[in-house]
Amino acid sequence: MNHNQPFQWQFLHPRYWLTWLGIACWWLLVQLPYPVITWLGARLGAIMYRLGGYRRTVAAVNLELCFPDMSQQQREKLLRDNFTNYGIAFFEIGMAWWWPTKRLNKLVQLEGLENLDQLQGQGALLMAIHYTTLEVGASALSARYSIDGMYRPHKNPVYDYVQSRGRRTRDPEGRVYPREDVRGVFKALRQGRVIWYAPDQDYGRKQSVFANFFGVPAASVTATARFAKTGNAAVLPFSQVRLPGNQGYRVKIYPPLENFPVGDDVADAEIVNRKIEEFISAQPDQYMWIHRRFKTRPPGELRPYPKSK
Repeated sequence: MNHNQPFQWQFLHPRYWLTWLGIACWWLLVQLPYPVITWLGARLGAIMYRLGGYRRTVAAVNLELCFPDMSQQQREKLLRDNFTNYGIAFFEIGMAWWWPTKRLNKLVQLEGLENLDQLQGQGALLMAIHYTTLEVGASALSARYSIDGMYRPHKNPVYDYVQSRGRRTRDPEGRVYPREDVRGVFKALRQGRVIWYAPDQDYGRKQSVFANFFGVPAASVTATARFAKTGNAAVLPFSQVRLPGNQGYRVKIYPPLENFPVGDDVADAEIVNRKIEEFISAQPDQYMWIHRRFKTRPPGELRPYPKSK
């Protein structure tokens, strides 16, 4: 299933008017100068931190598990900085979807395109992680190179339509696949397509094995190795980070993983997790710590998160 959703007249139903109003206000805000956008984002992030509730608790638990050697004060600062990045990310999503390509390109340092060029038609997975800047990174690359993506459809059909359209604004030929459309991804890889893919979240016991993540056993997807083997695809680590001082973004494609997959699910998951840890450690404040990364536990082990209200 290729989820390039067309416009439907039902999107104009009154029950979606508030959604459209919110999107219109969002569009207007991201037309502001970039320094103003990051300033507003930081202010929004501070509000999100104060109102964070359960998600702030989840992020705090994750930081404690992943960085046990940090002091409480260091982790608290990291947590606050993390929410600052969520606020800025709200605007960055709009930038990625609605800014003209020329304006976005002025803020992006794109490195490693030669690693894609050298594939010579072979399919590839761009192995990314859930940085808060992920929309900017994918959009900047798609302005120069045709890529597909995997994502989770949104419950609100209007937002889902805007999201799908926004992610293809610089690459009309690009396709987006729902996360469960494994067959479609295999087919695209065999056809030589490049697919953005992030294997750093907990998708449950069924499609995972337990592999260490910052020293803690975590349900880690096996799909990266399966896509590489069955789709005859190279796996190229891919990162994007926001630079300090409103300098913009560094988007980088790394050379393909060597000798991957090795053929053992746990060993392959460990290889992937080491690269994810490397990326996170380089910019921990820009990672999406509000995800319940350790919600699936080995038998007999309790979840580390409190129950949500």
